[in-house]
Parts: sequence; structure tokens; C-alpha cells
Amino acid sequence: MALDKLDLEIVTPERLVVSETVDEVVLPGTEGYLGVLPGHAPLLTALAPGAISVRSGGRERHLAVSGGFLEILRGRVTVLATTCERAEEIDLERARRAREKAEALLRSEASDSEFRRAELKLKKALARIQVHGRREG
Repeated sequence: MALDKLDLEIVTPERLVVSETVDEVVLPGTEGYLGVLPGHAPLLTALAPGAISVRSGGRERHLAVSGGFLEILRGRVTVLATTCERAEEIDLERARRAREKAEALLRSEASDSEFRRAELKLKKALARIQVHGRREG
């Protein structure tokens, strides 16, 4: 690994999504988005549903993540994600249906736990829609 690069690995329980050397990664932490550049201090934190941006060689790609954990250690960024999709893998209509269903539940008289689950589902759907809109090509 070069000192001006990061080794990025994003894995889910089902597959290895990304394994490459990159210039920068921006991830959705539970307290807001977190930018990671070479030389970043060691860190272990939870991830929230949102978009991951990966920059390398002047190119930027986006992935939708539903949550998980992030570890930064000695130039290596490891994401253990519940789910993670590349922009080109996202089914836009399915994401829109999920958004509509979550919004309807939020408007209903849901219990506190149902309301929290609907909020989480809405965040996941919005992340997938956002990332799909940023796909290359």
C-alpha cells in the first residue's frame, strides 16, 4: 500500500463488494458523514444507512449501505456492512416502492417500534435511490 492511498475492503455476509486501493472514502457514520484520507487516525465506529463515496484516480463511485461497522487502521479501511449495493445493482422501482411503503407507515398511527423501523426503512430506500441517481454512464 502506498502512503498516499487507502486499502478499502467492503464486505457483507454474502460477498466481497469492494477490495481495492483508493484515494478517499466518505461514509455515513451514525453521527454524520465521515471522510477518510490516507493518514487517518485509527477508528472503529458504527455506520448508518446512506451512501458511500469512493474516489480513486479522479473517478468517483457510489454505493448504498444499510448499516454496519467501519474500522480504520494503518491505511486500511474495512467496512463490515449489513448490505451494500453498487449503483448499477440497485432496482430503482423496488427502492421507490420501499420508500412509499415506509412513508405510508410513518403517516399512520404506528407504535414507537413500528415508527423506528419505518424510519430506518425510509433511510435505506432513500440511500438506494440517491446512489442509483449517481451511477456512472
